[in-house]
Amino acid sequence: MSIWQSEINLALIKERNKNTMGDFLGIEFVEFGDNFLSARMPVNQRTVQPMGIMHGGASCVLAETVGSNAAQFCVDPQRFYCVGLDINTNHIRSMRSGFVLGTARPYHLGRTTQVWGIEITDEAGKLVSVTRLTMAVLEKK
Repeated sequence: MSIWQSEINLALIKERNKNTMGDFLGIEFVEFGDNFLSARMPVNQRTVQPMGIMHGGASCVLAETVGSNAAQFCVDPQRFYCVGLDINTNHIRSMRSGFVLGTARPYHLGRTTQVWGIEITDEAGKLVSVTRLTMAVLEKK
């Protein structure tokens, strides 16, 4: 059973994310299913820290970007919108190059909050980081 409350498609997500931080970092939405949304991000000069490994903040940006976009499709867009309330990321493996893939799945889809789990993996599927993202569901005025 699908979690999506409005029609989800990758072209719409790409359009919504033009000229955003995610767009600047090269985040590209690549797949969705009945209960997940995935995006990939390059590990390059925009996303590494001075030691040459992926910056922890870049992991958080990927996680919040994919989780926030997923959250928006789980509410009636005519009545509600979602904003980040809390984010917690644990970094497990470092990355120096290539791409990482962030996949968001919901733990809780409530009336006023949503809680998402985002796993970030490398191109071989090895876990790079895990994130818990809490979203506030707000009513449009």
